[in-house]
Amino acid sequence: MGSSLRKNKGFITLMTAQAISGLGDWLSIVAIITLVGLKWEATPMQMSLIILSLALPMALFGPITGTIADRMERKTLMVFSDVVRGVLILLLTLATNVWMVYGCLFLTGIFSSVFIPAKNGKLKELVADENIKGAMSLSSTIDSGTKVIGPLVSGILVSLVGTYNVFYLDSATFFLSAIFIFLLPKTVKEVKVEEEKRDGPSFREEIKVGFSFIKKSRFLLYGLFLLGVSLLILQLSDSQFIVLLRQLTDVSPNLLGYLVASAGVGMLITGIYLSKKTDYNAFVYMCIGVFGIGLGFGLMGILTHYDLSLSMLWVPALGLMAGASAGLVFIPFQAATQEKTPVHMTGRVFGVVNSTTTTATIIGPLAGGALATVIGIIPSFIITGSLLIVLFFVSIAVKHKVEEETDVTESQSGAQGATPL
Repeated sequence: MGSSLRKNKGFITLMTAQAISGLGDWLSIVAIITLVGLKWEATPMQMSLIILSLALPMALFGPITGTIADRMERKTLMVFSDVVRGVLILLLTLATNVWMVYGCLFLTGIFSSVFIPAKNGKLKELVADENIKGAMSLSSTIDSGTKVIGPLVSGILVSLVGTYNVFYLDSATFFLSAIFIFLLPKTVKEVKVEEEKRDGPSFREEIKVGFSFIKKSRFLLYGLFLLGVSLLILQLSDSQFIVLLRQLTDVSPNLLGYLVASAGVGMLITGIYLSKKTDYNAFVYMCIGVFGIGLGFGLMGILTHYDLSLSMLWVPALGLMAGASAGLVFIPFQAATQEKTPVHMTGRVFGVVNSTTTTATIIGPLAGGALATVIGIIPSFIITGSLLIVLFFVSIAVKHKVEEETDVTESQSGAQGATPL
C-alpha cells in the first residue's frame, strides 16, 4: 500500500468496513446449510434454492442497484444496507421453515448488491485519482480474501459455538461495519461523470466487444470454457454436501464445518504456493485442478456409499484436496487473464468472465437439485466427479493448441526485444 493511502484515514476506515462486511456476507453460510440440511433434513432441491437465494439478487438487481448507488448518497446507502442485513441475519434465528430462510437470504442478497457499488463509488470519492489503481487492487484483495476466510471461519465457528451463535456473531459484523462507515465523511470530492458516458455502448455491446477479444486468444477462449464448464459441473453437487453427509451413520453436526474449513485451507495453501511461483503454465494447472476436484467429489460419493467409518478424518481430507484443486482452477485463470488483457479491455473481458460464472452458479444448483432428486445423492456425486475427470482428458487433448499460442507470443516478444546488429 502506498504511503498516501496509508495516511488516508477515510480510505483505511472504508477498507476496514469492507473487510468486516465482506466477512459477514460469508460467515453464516455454513450455519445456514447445517441448520436447513442437517437439522431440518431439507431435500436436494431445497438445498439448491439456498444457493440461488444468494446468487439471484446480484444477477437480477446488480444493474439497478448500481444506478441507485450513483444517484444517492453512498455513505447513507452503505450504513442502511449493513443495518438491514444485520437485522435479517438476526431473523434467521427465528426461522421455522425453509421459506423464511429463502426470504431472509434473498433480501440479504439485494442489500449486498446495494453495498458493493456504493462502496466502489465511495472509494473514488475518498482517494485521489493517481492512487485509484492501488486502492482498487487492495479492495479486490480484501474481497477475494473474505470469500476464502469467511466460509473457513464459519466452518470453525459452527464446530465450536453452534449454529445460532454464529448468526448472532454474523449480525454483529454488519452492525460493526455500519459504525465504521458512519465515521466516514459524506462527500470528500465530486466524482465527475462525463456526459459522453450516457451515450456510450450498452452492456450487451460491452459484452460483445469483450467476447470478441477473448476469441482472439486461445488461452482466454479455452480457459474460459474450462472454467465455465467445470464450475457448472461442480455446482451440480456443491450445494448438496450436507445431503450427502446425512447418509453417513456417524455424521456429526460439526462435520460440514470441518469440510468447509478444510476446503478453505486448501485454497489458501494453493494461493500461497502460486503467489511464490510466477513461471507456471496456467492452463496445465487448471487441468490438474479440474482432475483433483473430480477425484475429490467422486471419492466422497463412493466412500459415503460404503459408509466408511472415521468420517471426521477422510471428509476433511477430501475437502482439503478439493479446495486446493479449486484454487488451481480459479487463481491461475484470473492471474493469466489479468496479464493477457490490456487495461482498456479489463472491464469488458471480466464482464464476460463474470457473466459466465454467474450463469453457471445459477443453472448448476438447479440442475444438481433435480439430478439428486431423480437418481439419488450418491450417484449424483459420482457423476459429477466422473464428468470433471472426462473434462480433464478433453482439456489435455486441446492443451497443445493453447501452448502453441504461448510459444508464438514468447517468440514475438523475444523478436521485439532483440537488438538489431
